[in-house]
Amino acid sequence: MHIGIIADTHDNVAAAERAAEIFEAEGVEVVVHCGDVVAPPTVSAFGGFEVHGVLGNNDGEIAGLESAFDALGGESTLHGRFADLEFDGLSVAVLHGESKAEIESLAAAETYDFVCYGHHHERELAEEGRTTVLNPGAHYPPTPDDHRTVAIVETLSESVRFRSVLE
Repeated sequence: MHIGIIADTHDNVAAAERAAEIFEAEGVEVVVHCGDVVAPPTVSAFGGFEVHGVLGNNDGEIAGLESAFDALGGESTLHGRFADLEFDGLSVAVLHGESKAEIESLAAAETYDFVCYGHHHERELAEEGRTTVLNPGAHYPPTPDDHRTVAIVETLSESVRFRSVLE
């Protein structure tokens, strides 16, 4: 299974639509959004995917975001501030990640196969024991081009690839 990971779209509908195109071309079945969608119109870019999201510090229109996730249908869910997910036997923690200490603590516990987060607008791929720590990048306008990325996780090999949304 291929899982698309995205964060910090910050109302950038064009970037969300480009990410959805990449995910479709890569055979992604499930999209995980690590927070800071900001407003409901961005969510509709991911129609056709099962989408799991968490709230970030800039997600203020919560009722509208919940409705937008519900409108996607199927198993799509806005999980609140934290999601504990499982795909093909891989355990995935999802949070926005304002606190680096919280991310580090989750990784150090080695309870999850993946800890996915956003907030810092810099992509990251690191290993902490058995846990992969992943920030897919961001789509907030001041983000440098090399961090305007999404990540694709392949569950069978547990591999991660980044794709630029600017290509």
